[in-house]
Amino acid sequence: MTKRNFENENWMSYLLNLSRMVYLFPATVKGTGGSKWGYINEKGIFVLPPNYETARDFQENGLAIVQVNNLTGIINSDGYFIVKPKYDTINSFSEGRATVIDNEGFKVIDEIGKVITRKAYSFIGDYKEGRAVVANTNEHGEYLYGYLNRRGNIVIPLSYELASDFKDGIAIVKIKEGSYALIDLTGKIVKSYHYEMVDDFREGMLSFRKSNQEKWGYMDESGKMVIEPQFTETQSFIEGKAIVKVENNYGLIDKQGKFIIKPKYSSLLNLDENRYALGQSPDLEKPYLFPKYAIADSSGQLYTGFIYNGVSKYKDGIASAYNDEYTFFIDKHSQRIAHLPKVSGNGSLAFDKSLINGDIDLRRLYFDKKGKLVWKQNTVIPINDDISVIENKFKPNKDYWVYYLQLKGIENQVKVNQALKDLSGVKPIPENKQMDSSYIGDFDVSFYKKNLLVIAIKGYDYPFGAAHGMPIKKHAHINLKSGEFYQLTDLFNPKADYVKVISEIIGEQIKNDDQYAYIFPNTYKGIKPSQPFFISDNGVNLYFEPYDIAPYAAGFPTFTIPFEEINSILNKYGAFWRSFH
Repeated sequence: MTKRNFENENWMSYLLNLSRMVYLFPATVKGTGGSKWGYINEKGIFVLPPNYETARDFQENGLAIVQVNNLTGIINSDGYFIVKPKYDTINSFSEGRATVIDNEGFKVIDEIGKVITRKAYSFIGDYKEGRAVVANTNEHGEYLYGYLNRRGNIVIPLSYELASDFKDGIAIVKIKEGSYALIDLTGKIVKSYHYEMVDDFREGMLSFRKSNQEKWGYMDESGKMVIEPQFTETQSFIEGKAIVKVENNYGLIDKQGKFIIKPKYSSLLNLDENRYALGQSPDLEKPYLFPKYAIADSSGQLYTGFIYNGVSKYKDGIASAYNDEYTFFIDKHSQRIAHLPKVSGNGSLAFDKSLINGDIDLRRLYFDKKGKLVWKQNTVIPINDDISVIENKFKPNKDYWVYYLQLKGIENQVKVNQALKDLSGVKPIPENKQMDSSYIGDFDVSFYKKNLLVIAIKGYDYPFGAAHGMPIKKHAHINLKSGEFYQLTDLFNPKADYVKVISEIIGEQIKNDDQYAYIFPNTYKGIKPSQPFFISDNGVNLYFEPYDIAPYAAGFPTFTIPFEEINSILNKYGAFWRSFH
C-alpha cells in the first residue's frame, strides 16, 4: 500500500467514525425528589436516563462528571462509571489530568481514574504546559506553593508565597514580601523583580505596583518600566491591548500606554476577535448597578448604543447577547442573526457540537442548527393520577424573576395556590423601575409520600453593590387531600416539649460530630418553636439561616433527626404524621 493510499484510508476511516459519533448533552427533569440530570441525543431523546443530581458536559476525552448521593464520579458515553462517585468535587480534565477533592484534600487522577499523587494537598490547580500549581502548609505553618508534573510528582518545590499558571514556558511566583520572579518549567529563575506586587504576565508585559498605596503600571520582561504607574486596576495584554481602570472607570490601552478607548465606562469586557463590550451604568450615581453594554472594536468604534444586558465572547464571528426581553445571536457588527434562535428570557446561546445550547432564565434548552427547538425542561410534574405540579414563571422586571408552582387537582386549590404564590415571592413589582436588588426564585418537589407533598422554595436576593447576596430557603408541607399546610409543632404531641428535646439532640450532634466543627462557638442556643424544617425519608431535618450559628459560606446548617430517636414525642394520631404514614 502506498503512503498516499494509507493516508486516504485513514482519513476515510476517520470520517466514517465521525459520522457514527453520537453526541450526548446534559438535560434535567423535575420530578418528585427534586431535579435529576441525564443525557439526551441530538433528537432530544434520553440516552442516559436522568438519574444524576448534577451532570456536566462530556469533555473531549469522552468523559463526563456527574454527582450521585452528593458524591462526584466520572462516566463514559455508555454511562459506565470510570470513577465511582466518591469525591466531594472533581474538576474538568486538563492535559489528561483532573483534580479531585475528598476529605483528605486535593489529589490528581488520570483518565482511567487512577490517583497519581502520592499524598493529598491543600490545593492543586489545573495543568498548564505540563505543570499544576500545588500548595500545602509546611512544618512552620507557612502556606507555600510549588508545581506538580503530569506524573503527580513535585517537580518545583513548594517554596513560594504565591504562584501562577505557566504560559509560554514561564510563570510568575512570589518569593517573599516585595520579591517576585519569572521562572521556567524547571523552576530556574529567569528574572527577579523587587516590587510589592507583580501580576498579569502575558505578551512580554507584566503589571506591577511599588506599594499597596500606589498605582499600577507595566514593565517588560527585563524589568524595564514601559508604562508609568497610573492605574487602579490592570489586566493582561491580549493582542497588544490591555483593559485598565482609572479611578472608577475602565478603558483600553496599547503597549505604549496610549488610550485606544478612553476610561469612561463602568465595565469593559474583551469579547475576543477584536470586539469589546463597553458597559455604562443606567444610573451614574450608582455605578454598581448592572451595566448596559454597547459593542465596539479595538479602535473604539461603536456598532450599537448601550442596549445589551449581557454579551458572550465571539467565536467564528458570532456572539450571544440579551436585552430586557430576549436572548439571541449577533454578528460582528452587532446585528441580530435572523435565522438563528431568538428566545424569550435572559441568558446565553452557544453552538454545542451538533446543537445550539441555551441557558435561559435558569433553564436549559436545545435547538438544532436551523433553530428548531429539540428539547426543554418539563413544566408539569405528575404527582399521581389526579394531581400535578405546574411550573409558572413570574418576571415582571428584568431584575426580578420567580419560578413558582401551582397544584392542579386538589381540594381548596385556589386557596392553596395563592399561598404558594405568596411563599414564592409573587407580589406587585414595578415593570420598568430600576430595582435596588435582584431576586431569583425557584422550587423543587423535595418529598412525596401518601398524601404529603413537600415543596422546597429557594431564592437569592442580591442588593446591588453588596459583597454578596442572601440565599433564601423555605419548605411548604401540604396535605394533598385537605390542602392543609403543616408547621413543625403539628408533628408532635400537644403536651410534649419538642423544642427542648430537639434542642438537646442537635446540641449533642454539634458537640460530638466533626462535620459540625464549623459552627460558631457558643452561638447555638437551641431551636425556636417555628424552626425551619423539612420531612424526608431519613427523618425530620431542621436548619438555620446563614450567619445564625455558622459562617455565610456554610449555607444553611442542617441537622437530621431520625423519627425513631423522637418516637416518644411524635403525635402519631395527628393529621401531619398520618399524611405520610
